[in-house]
Amino acid sequence: MSIQVNALTKWYGPQKAVDSISFNATPGVLGFLGPNGAGKSTTMKMLTGFVPQTSGTASVCGYDTVKESLAVRRCIGYLPENNPLYTDMYVKESLAFIAGVHQLHNPAQRITEAIEQTGLGPEQHKKIGQLSKGYRQRVGLAQAILHNPDVLILDEPTSGLDPNQLIGIRQLIKDLGTTKTVILSTHIMQEVEAVCNRVIIINKGQIVADDTLQGLKQAHQEQSLESVFIRLTNPQPQA
Repeated sequence: MSIQVNALTKWYGPQKAVDSISFNATPGVLGFLGPNGAGKSTTMKMLTGFVPQTSGTASVCGYDTVKESLAVRRCIGYLPENNPLYTDMYVKESLAFIAGVHQLHNPAQRITEAIEQTGLGPEQHKKIGQLSKGYRQRVGLAQAILHNPDVLILDEPTSGLDPNQLIGIRQLIKDLGTTKTVILSTHIMQEVEAVCNRVIIINKGQIVADDTLQGLKQAHQEQSLESVFIRLTNPQPQA
């Protein structure tokens, strides 16, 4: 398994953000869904080593996220929700910096490939601060895939993209899932239906569904993923 999670729990003071969740992930695109505040971003931060869990265990590519956090980070490409970027850097300059962090042996080739994959070609000589939000998202994605990691954790990767840009990035994520383990968090249900092999829904820190797209629809007798999502996460009774 690329990712194994067992009874993972996170407390922030008196608040339990993630409540003893367990799952595994193999190559493919796993949709990780839930309403705001459900524990999605906290789970992804624990998997990437950005915050420690309170209890439970998690491993990525066989490495424990706490005991072997540096090894875990070498295996992961991470695009966080807020997409932190050095806006005073030029696009290619920032990618060269990230290549140096990862000590890539072929940085120029990988930078060229990442720019091509993410459609950054027309903007590659601009400062990041001059880019639109959509192109900044592309820079964040390019940085995440630059070192060719086995696992990608993407938190709202298509935020700010226009409909034309969405098509290309969704296809890229789908293509990456043929050889890599991709965890994709998004509120766009059409995106999940377009690219994901499997879906986990988390609500109030607990996993309430883990199945294929078709399996979820059949189990809950719904025609759309959106309907399943609302049924499982909306505390109000439906009219």
